[in-house]
Amino acid sequence: MILPAQSVTATRLTTLPNGFRIVTETMPGLKSASVGVWVMAGGRHETAAQNGIAHFLEHMAFKGTTRRTSLQIAEEIEDVGGYINAYTSREMTAYYARVLQADVGLALDVIGDIVLNPAFAPVEIEVERGVILQEIGQSLDTPDDIIFDWLQEVSYPDQSFGRTILGPEERVSNFSRDDLQGFIKAHYGPAQMILSAAGAVDHDEIVAQATALFGHLPAIPAAKFQPAKFTGAMRREVKKLEQVHFAMAFDAPSYRHPDVHTAQIYATVLGGGMSSRLFQKIREERGLCYSIFTQSGAYEDAGQITLYAGTSAADIGDLMNLCADELKRAADDITAAELSRARAQIKAGMLMGLESPSSRAERIARLLAIYGRVPDIDESVAKIDGVSLDDLRRYAGEVTSADQALALYGPVSKAPDLDAMRARLAA
Repeated sequence: MILPAQSVTATRLTTLPNGFRIVTETMPGLKSASVGVWVMAGGRHETAAQNGIAHFLEHMAFKGTTRRTSLQIAEEIEDVGGYINAYTSREMTAYYARVLQADVGLALDVIGDIVLNPAFAPVEIEVERGVILQEIGQSLDTPDDIIFDWLQEVSYPDQSFGRTILGPEERVSNFSRDDLQGFIKAHYGPAQMILSAAGAVDHDEIVAQATALFGHLPAIPAAKFQPAKFTGAMRREVKKLEQVHFAMAFDAPSYRHPDVHTAQIYATVLGGGMSSRLFQKIREERGLCYSIFTQSGAYEDAGQITLYAGTSAADIGDLMNLCADELKRAADDITAAELSRARAQIKAGMLMGLESPSSRAERIARLLAIYGRVPDIDESVAKIDGVSLDDLRRYAGEVTSADQALALYGPVSKAPDLDAMRARLAA
Protein backbone atom coordinates (compact mmCIF):
# COMPACT_ATOMS: atom_id res chain seq x y z
CA MET A 1 0.00 0.00 0.00
CA ILE A 2 1.22 3.50 -0.88
CA LEU A 3 1.39 5.88 2.06
CA PRO A 4 -1.01 8.83 1.64
CA ALA A 5 0.22 12.07 0.21
CA GLN A 6 0.96 14.76 2.79
CA SER A 7 0.38 18.43 2.16
CA VAL A 8 3.01 20.88 3.42
CA THR A 9 1.58 24.22 2.20
CA ALA A 10 2.20 24.09 -1.58
CA THR A 11 4.36 20.99 -1.28
CA ARG A 12 3.06 17.45 -1.63
CA LEU A 13 4.96 14.38 -0.51
CA THR A 14 4.26 10.72 -1.18
CA THR A 15 6.36 7.80 0.05
CA LEU A 16 6.19 4.45 -1.71
CA PRO A 17 6.25 1.22 0.34
CA ASN A 18 9.92 0.63 -0.53
CA GLY A 19 10.92 4.05 0.86
CA PHE A 20 11.15 5.94 -2.46
CA ARG A 21 9.96 9.53 -1.93
CA ILE A 22 8.19 11.81 -4.42
CA VAL A 23 7.95 15.50 -3.58
CA THR A 24 6.41 18.17 -5.80
CA GLU A 25 5.53 21.85 -5.82
CA THR A 26 3.04 23.18 -8.35
CA MET A 27 3.79 26.73 -9.49
CA PRO A 28 0.62 28.31 -10.97
CA GLY A 29 1.06 30.20 -14.20
CA LEU A 30 4.16 28.34 -15.38
CA LYS A 31 4.30 26.39 -18.63
CA SER A 32 7.49 24.50 -17.81
CA ALA A 33 8.76 22.20 -15.09
CA SER A 34 11.93 20.81 -13.58
CA VAL A 35 12.03 17.15 -12.60
CA GLY A 36 14.88 15.06 -11.26
CA VAL A 37 16.13 12.31 -9.01
CA TRP A 38 18.43 13.19 -6.12
CA VAL A 39 20.44 10.25 -4.77
CA MET A 40 22.02 10.39 -1.32
CA ALA A 41 25.32 9.10 -2.64
CA GLY A 42 28.23 11.43 -3.24
CA GLY A 43 31.94 11.75 -2.73
CA ARG A 44 31.84 11.09 1.00
CA HIS A 45 30.17 7.72 0.45
CA GLU A 46 33.23 6.40 -1.40
CA THR A 47 36.07 4.39 0.03
CA ALA A 48 39.61 5.58 -0.69
CA ALA A 49 39.82 3.02 -3.51
CA GLN A 50 36.54 4.34 -4.95
CA ASN A 51 37.45 8.03 -4.88
CA GLY A 52 35.88 9.60 -7.97
CA ILE A 53 33.47 6.77 -8.75
CA ALA A 54 30.26 8.67 -7.87
CA HIS A 55 31.23 11.34 -10.38
CA PHE A 56 32.23 8.71 -12.96
CA LEU A 57 28.84 7.07 -12.51
CA GLU A 58 27.09 10.40 -13.07
CA HIS A 59 28.91 10.77 -16.40
CA MET A 60 28.04 7.23 -17.46
CA ALA A 61 24.32 7.87 -16.97
CA PHE A 62 24.32 9.79 -20.26
CA LYS A 63 26.33 7.19 -22.21
CA GLY A 64 23.44 4.89 -23.00
CA THR A 65 20.94 2.59 -21.28
CA THR A 66 19.41 -0.76 -22.10
CA ARG A 67 16.67 1.20 -23.93
CA ARG A 68 18.41 4.27 -25.35
CA THR A 69 21.73 5.19 -26.90
CA SER A 70 23.56 8.27 -25.65
CA LEU A 71 22.39 10.14 -28.74
CA GLN A 72 18.77 9.14 -28.14
CA ILE A 73 18.95 10.40 -24.54
CA ALA A 74 20.08 13.81 -25.77
CA GLU A 75 17.73 13.92 -28.76
CA GLU A 76 14.56 12.95 -26.92
CA ILE A 77 14.98 15.84 -24.49
CA GLU A 78 16.31 18.39 -26.95
CA ASP A 79 13.73 17.52 -29.63
CA VAL A 80 11.11 19.01 -27.29
CA GLY A 81 13.28 22.02 -26.42
CA GLY A 82 14.34 20.81 -22.98
CA TYR A 83 17.71 20.20 -21.38
CA ILE A 84 19.08 17.47 -19.16
CA ASN A 85 22.06 17.50 -16.81
CA ALA A 86 23.53 16.06 -13.63
CA TYR A 87 26.03 16.87 -10.90
CA THR A 88 27.89 15.15 -8.09
CA SER A 89 28.49 16.75 -4.70
CA ARG A 90 29.98 15.48 -1.46
CA GLU A 91 26.64 14.12 -0.24
CA MET A 92 24.44 13.77 -3.34
CA THR A 93 24.26 12.93 -7.02
CA ALA A 94 21.45 14.58 -8.98
CA TYR A 95 19.97 13.84 -12.41
CA TYR A 96 17.47 16.43 -13.64
CA ALA A 97 15.75 17.94 -16.66
CA ARG A 98 13.83 21.11 -17.53
CA VAL A 99 11.00 20.73 -20.03
CA LEU A 100 7.64 22.16 -21.03
CA GLN A 101 4.51 21.04 -19.21
CA ALA A 102 3.46 18.53 -21.86
CA ASP A 103 6.84 16.78 -21.69
CA VAL A 104 7.14 16.12 -17.94
CA GLY A 105 6.27 12.46 -18.44
CA LEU A 106 8.95 12.10 -21.10
CA ALA A 107 11.57 13.75 -18.89
CA LEU A 108 10.74 11.49 -15.97
CA ASP A 109 10.91 8.42 -18.19
CA VAL A 110 14.35 9.41 -19.49
CA ILE A 111 15.68 10.20 -16.01
CA GLY A 112 14.30 6.95 -14.64
CA ASP A 113 15.97 5.11 -17.51
CA ILE A 114 19.44 6.65 -17.01
CA VAL A 115 19.32 6.10 -13.24
CA LEU A 116 18.00 2.53 -13.32
CA ASN A 117 19.23 1.05 -16.59
CA PRO A 118 22.74 2.28 -17.47
CA ALA A 119 24.31 0.02 -20.08
CA PHE A 120 27.95 0.56 -19.06
CA ALA A 121 29.12 -0.49 -22.50
CA PRO A 122 32.90 -1.09 -22.32
CA VAL A 123 33.63 1.23 -25.23
CA GLU A 124 31.60 4.03 -23.63
CA ILE A 125 33.37 3.55 -20.30
CA GLU A 126 36.69 4.12 -22.03
CA VAL A 127 35.43 7.16 -23.92
CA GLU A 128 34.07 8.75 -20.76
CA ARG A 129 37.16 7.86 -18.80
CA GLY A 130 39.07 10.04 -21.24
CA VAL A 131 36.56 12.87 -20.80
CA ILE A 132 36.88 12.76 -17.01
CA LEU A 133 40.67 12.68 -17.16
CA GLN A 134 40.48 15.81 -19.33
CA GLU A 135 38.17 17.37 -16.72
CA ILE A 136 40.70 16.58 -13.98
CA GLY A 137 43.47 18.12 -16.09
CA GLN A 138 41.38 21.23 -16.65
CA SER A 139 40.78 21.63 -12.92
CA LEU A 140 44.51 21.37 -12.25
CA ASP A 141 45.03 24.24 -14.70
CA THR A 142 42.43 26.40 -12.94
CA PRO A 143 44.03 27.73 -9.73
CA ASP A 144 40.87 29.21 -8.24
CA ASP A 145 39.18 25.80 -8.63
CA ILE A 146 41.92 23.46 -7.49
CA ILE A 147 42.70 25.49 -4.38
CA PHE A 148 39.27 24.62 -2.96
CA ASP A 149 39.96 20.92 -3.45
CA TRP A 150 43.24 21.38 -1.58
CA LEU A 151 41.50 23.37 1.14
CA GLN A 152 38.99 20.55 1.59
CA GLU A 153 41.79 18.00 1.82
CA VAL A 154 43.67 19.90 4.53
CA SER A 155 40.45 20.63 6.42
CA TYR A 156 39.56 16.93 6.59
CA PRO A 157 42.83 15.04 6.00
CA ASP A 158 42.67 11.29 5.36
CA GLN A 159 38.86 11.35 5.34
CA SER A 160 36.30 10.64 2.65
CA PHE A 161 34.85 14.10 3.25
CA GLY A 162 38.18 15.67 2.36
CA ARG A 163 38.74 13.91 -0.95
CA THR A 164 38.18 15.51 -4.32
CA ILE A 165 34.89 14.83 -6.10
CA LEU A 166 36.64 14.14 -9.41
CA GLY A 167 39.06 11.67 -7.86
CA PRO A 168 42.75 11.22 -8.65
CA GLU A 169 43.87 10.20 -12.13
CA GLU A 170 45.22 6.86 -10.94
CA ARG A 171 41.81 5.82 -9.55
CA VAL A 172 39.77 7.08 -12.48
CA SER A 173 42.11 5.30 -14.87
CA ASN A 174 41.26 1.93 -13.36
CA PHE A 175 37.52 1.91 -12.58
CA SER A 176 35.80 -1.09 -14.15
CA ARG A 177 32.23 -1.94 -15.11
CA ASP A 178 32.00 -4.10 -11.98
CA ASP A 179 33.13 -1.15 -9.83
CA LEU A 180 30.36 1.05 -11.23
CA GLN A 181 27.70 -1.62 -10.78
CA GLY A 182 28.91 -2.32 -7.24
CA PHE A 183 28.55 1.33 -6.22
CA ILE A 184 24.98 1.39 -7.58
CA LYS A 185 24.10 -1.80 -5.74
CA ALA A 186 25.41 -0.40 -2.46
CA HIS A 187 24.01 3.14 -2.67
CA TYR A 188 21.13 3.45 -5.18
CA GLY A 189 18.35 1.98 -3.09
CA PRO A 190 14.82 3.44 -3.21
CA ALA A 191 15.06 4.97 0.27
CA GLN A 192 18.27 6.69 -0.82
CA MET A 193 16.47 8.46 -3.69
CA ILE A 194 14.12 11.44 -3.89
CA LEU A 195 12.14 12.33 -6.99
CA SER A 196 11.56 16.07 -6.93
CA ALA A 197 9.53 18.14 -9.39
CA ALA A 198 8.42 21.76 -9.49
CA GLY A 199 6.59 24.04 -11.87
CA ALA A 200 3.75 22.91 -14.13
CA VAL A 201 3.44 19.49 -12.54
CA ASP A 202 0.61 17.24 -11.40
CA HIS A 203 1.56 15.38 -8.23
CA ASP A 204 -0.77 12.43 -8.75
CA GLU A 205 0.39 11.87 -12.33
CA ILE A 206 4.02 11.93 -11.24
CA VAL A 207 3.33 9.51 -8.39
CA ALA A 208 1.64 7.09 -10.78
CA GLN A 209 4.55 7.18 -13.21
CA ALA A 210 7.16 7.02 -10.43
CA THR A 211 5.43 3.99 -8.95
CA ALA A 212 5.73 2.19 -12.27
CA LEU A 213 9.38 3.18 -12.64
CA PHE A 214 10.71 2.87 -9.09
CA GLY A 215 8.09 1.03 -7.06
CA HIS A 216 9.56 -2.42 -7.78
CA LEU A 217 13.02 -1.64 -6.40
CA PRO A 218 13.96 -3.70 -3.33
CA ALA A 219 14.86 -1.72 -0.24
CA ILE A 220 18.50 -1.75 0.85
CA PRO A 221 20.03 -0.54 4.12
CA ALA A 222 21.59 2.91 4.13
CA ALA A 223 25.34 2.59 3.69
CA LYS A 224 27.47 4.00 6.49
CA PHE A 225 30.00 6.71 5.77
CA GLN A 226 33.03 7.98 7.63
CA PRO A 227 32.15 10.82 10.04
CA ALA A 228 33.73 14.16 9.20
CA LYS A 229 36.14 15.74 11.65
CA PHE A 230 37.68 19.13 10.90
CA THR A 231 41.28 18.99 12.05
CA GLY A 232 42.92 21.68 9.94
CA ALA A 233 46.31 21.77 8.26
CA MET A 234 48.07 23.72 5.51
CA ARG A 235 49.02 23.10 1.88
CA ARG A 236 51.41 25.49 0.16
CA GLU A 237 52.14 24.92 -3.54
CA VAL A 238 54.76 27.23 -5.05
CA LYS A 239 54.25 27.85 -8.76
CA LYS A 240 55.02 30.66 -11.15
CA LEU A 241 51.60 32.27 -11.60
CA GLU A 242 50.46 35.86 -12.03
CA GLN A 243 48.61 35.77 -8.70
CA VAL A 244 48.71 34.15 -5.30
CA HIS A 245 45.54 32.21 -4.56
CA PHE A 246 44.69 32.22 -0.85
CA ALA A 247 41.91 30.16 0.74
CA MET A 248 41.22 29.64 4.41
CA ALA A 249 38.57 27.51 6.11
CA PHE A 250 37.07 27.57 9.60
CA ASP A 251 35.15 24.80 11.30
CA ALA A 252 31.44 25.68 11.21
CA PRO A 253 28.05 24.16 12.13
CA SER A 254 26.38 21.24 10.38
CA TYR A 255 22.97 21.87 8.86
CA ARG A 256 20.98 20.76 11.90
CA HIS A 257 23.05 22.81 14.37
CA PRO A 258 21.29 25.81 15.98
CA ASP A 259 24.04 28.14 14.71
CA VAL A 260 23.77 27.19 11.04
CA HIS A 261 21.90 30.38 10.10
CA THR A 262 24.17 32.48 12.31
CA ALA A 263 27.17 31.15 10.36
CA GLN A 264 25.46 31.98 7.06
CA ILE A 265 24.79 35.55 8.17
CA TYR A 266 28.32 35.92 9.52
CA ALA A 267 29.85 34.82 6.21
CA THR A 268 27.61 37.28 4.36
CA VAL A 269 28.65 40.17 6.62
CA LEU A 270 32.34 39.32 6.20
CA GLY A 271 32.49 38.72 2.47
CA GLY A 272 29.09 38.15 0.91
CA GLY A 273 28.94 41.09 -1.46
CA MET A 274 30.30 44.48 -2.47
CA SER A 275 29.15 46.03 0.81
CA SER A 276 30.83 43.35 2.93
CA ARG A 277 33.67 44.12 5.31
CA LEU A 278 36.40 42.29 3.47
CA PHE A 279 35.41 43.67 0.06
CA GLN A 280 35.29 47.23 1.37
CA LYS A 281 38.47 47.08 3.45
CA ILE A 282 40.74 45.03 1.22
CA ARG A 283 39.54 45.78 -2.30
CA GLU A 284 37.89 49.20 -2.12
CA GLU A 285 40.08 50.90 0.50
CA ARG A 286 43.41 49.19 -0.07
CA GLY A 287 43.18 47.89 -3.65
CA LEU A 288 44.93 44.65 -2.72
CA CYS A 289 42.79 42.29 -4.81
CA TYR A 290 40.19 41.97 -7.50
CA SER A 291 38.28 39.03 -6.02
CA ILE A 292 37.60 38.34 -2.35
CA PHE A 293 34.65 36.57 -0.73
CA THR A 294 33.51 34.35 2.11
CA GLN A 295 30.82 31.68 2.07
CA SER A 296 29.34 29.14 4.46
CA GLY A 297 28.55 25.52 3.73
CA ALA A 298 26.70 23.02 5.89
CA TYR A 299 26.52 19.23 5.64
CA GLU A 300 25.24 16.22 7.57
CA ASP A 301 27.84 16.36 10.33
CA ALA A 302 30.17 19.19 9.35
CA GLY A 303 30.34 22.73 8.11
CA GLN A 304 32.85 25.25 6.83
CA ILE A 305 33.23 28.96 6.43
CA THR A 306 35.65 29.58 3.59
CA LEU A 307 37.51 32.75 2.67
CA TYR A 308 39.14 33.22 -0.74
CA ALA A 309 41.18 35.99 -2.35
CA GLY A 310 43.60 36.36 -5.23
CA THR A 311 46.40 38.92 -5.05
CA SER A 312 50.01 39.58 -6.01
CA ALA A 313 53.05 38.00 -4.38
CA ALA A 314 54.02 41.42 -3.03
CA ASP A 315 50.64 41.97 -1.36
CA ILE A 316 49.78 38.54 -0.01
CA GLY A 317 51.22 39.20 3.46
CA ASP A 318 49.26 42.43 3.91
CA LEU A 319 46.09 40.85 2.55
CA MET A 320 46.24 37.83 4.87
CA ASN A 321 46.99 39.98 7.91
CA LEU A 322 44.12 42.34 7.10
CA CYS A 323 41.76 39.38 6.75
CA ALA A 324 42.78 38.14 10.20
CA ASP A 325 42.31 41.62 11.66
CA GLU A 326 38.82 41.95 10.16
CA LEU A 327 37.85 38.54 11.53
CA LYS A 328 38.95 39.62 15.00
CA ARG A 329 37.27 43.03 14.78
CA ALA A 330 33.93 41.51 13.79
CA ALA A 331 33.47 39.99 17.23
CA ASP A 332 33.40 43.46 18.76
CA ASP A 333 31.71 45.75 16.31
CA ILE A 334 29.37 43.99 13.88
CA THR A 335 26.45 46.38 13.69
CA ALA A 336 22.69 45.97 13.60
CA ALA A 337 22.74 47.51 10.11
CA GLU A 338 25.15 44.81 8.89
CA LEU A 339 22.96 42.11 10.40
CA SER A 340 19.88 43.56 8.73
CA ARG A 341 21.63 43.84 5.35
CA ALA A 342 22.90 40.25 5.51
CA ARG A 343 19.46 38.95 6.44
CA ALA A 344 17.97 40.81 3.49
CA GLN A 345 20.59 39.41 1.10
CA ILE A 346 20.02 35.83 2.23
CA LYS A 347 16.24 36.07 2.21
CA ALA A 348 16.18 37.80 -1.17
CA GLY A 349 18.41 35.13 -2.67
CA MET A 350 16.20 32.40 -1.26
CA LEU A 351 12.92 34.02 -2.33
CA MET A 352 14.18 34.95 -5.79
CA GLY A 353 15.23 31.36 -6.24
CA LEU A 354 11.64 30.28 -5.67
CA GLU A 355 10.73 31.88 -8.99
CA SER A 356 12.71 29.17 -10.82
CA PRO A 357 11.29 25.63 -11.02
CA SER A 358 14.83 24.24 -11.14
CA SER A 359 15.75 26.01 -7.90
CA ARG A 360 12.51 24.92 -6.27
CA ALA A 361 12.96 21.28 -7.25
CA GLU A 362 16.47 21.29 -5.82
CA ARG A 363 15.38 23.12 -2.67
CA ILE A 364 12.60 20.70 -1.76
CA ALA A 365 14.78 17.67 -2.53
CA ARG A 366 17.59 18.94 -0.31
CA LEU A 367 15.30 19.95 2.56
CA LEU A 368 13.55 16.59 2.45
CA ALA A 369 16.91 14.83 2.55
CA ILE A 370 18.04 16.94 5.51
CA TYR A 371 14.92 17.10 7.66
CA GLY A 372 12.67 14.34 6.40
CA ARG A 373 10.13 17.03 5.55
CA VAL A 374 9.98 20.29 3.60
CA PRO A 375 9.77 23.27 5.96
CA ASP A 376 7.50 26.07 4.79
CA ILE A 377 9.33 29.07 3.43
CA ASP A 378 8.00 31.18 6.32
CA GLU A 379 9.73 28.80 8.74
CA SER A 380 13.04 29.26 6.95
CA VAL A 381 12.64 33.06 6.94
CA ALA A 382 11.77 33.04 10.64
CA LYS A 383 15.01 31.20 11.47
CA ILE A 384 17.04 33.78 9.59
CA ASP A 385 15.18 36.61 11.29
CA GLY A 386 15.68 34.87 14.64
CA VAL A 387 19.45 35.45 14.63
CA SER A 388 20.17 38.36 16.99
CA LEU A 389 23.08 40.77 17.08
CA ASP A 390 24.28 39.10 20.29
CA ASP A 391 24.18 35.73 18.50
CA LEU A 392 26.19 37.12 15.62
CA ARG A 393 28.86 38.78 17.76
CA ARG A 394 29.16 35.70 19.96
CA TYR A 395 29.60 33.50 16.88
CA ALA A 396 32.14 35.93 15.37
CA GLY A 397 34.20 35.59 18.54
CA GLU A 398 34.06 31.80 18.35
CA VAL A 399 35.28 31.72 14.74
CA THR A 400 38.71 33.13 15.59
CA SER A 401 39.32 30.28 18.06
CA ALA A 402 37.80 27.54 15.87
CA ASP A 403 39.95 25.08 13.95
CA GLN A 404 41.38 26.54 10.74
CA ALA A 405 42.90 25.26 7.51
CA LEU A 406 44.90 27.09 4.86
CA ALA A 407 45.72 26.57 1.18
CA LEU A 408 48.11 28.75 -0.84
CA TYR A 409 48.98 28.43 -4.52
CA GLY A 410 51.27 30.47 -6.75
CA PRO A 411 54.30 32.61 -5.80
CA VAL A 412 53.65 31.96 -2.12
CA SER A 413 57.08 31.27 -0.66
CA LYS A 414 56.91 34.42 1.52
CA ALA A 415 53.23 34.20 2.50
CA PRO A 416 52.38 33.77 6.20
CA ASP A 417 51.81 30.16 7.23
CA LEU A 418 48.92 28.69 9.21
CA ASP A 419 50.69 29.10 12.55
CA ALA A 420 51.24 32.80 11.84
CA MET A 421 47.57 33.27 10.95
CA ARG A 422 46.45 31.43 14.06
CA ALA A 423 48.75 33.56 16.21
CA ARG A 424 47.40 36.78 14.69
CA LEU A 425 43.81 35.66 15.23
CA ALA A 426 44.55 34.75 18.83
CA ALA A 427 46.47 37.95 19.67
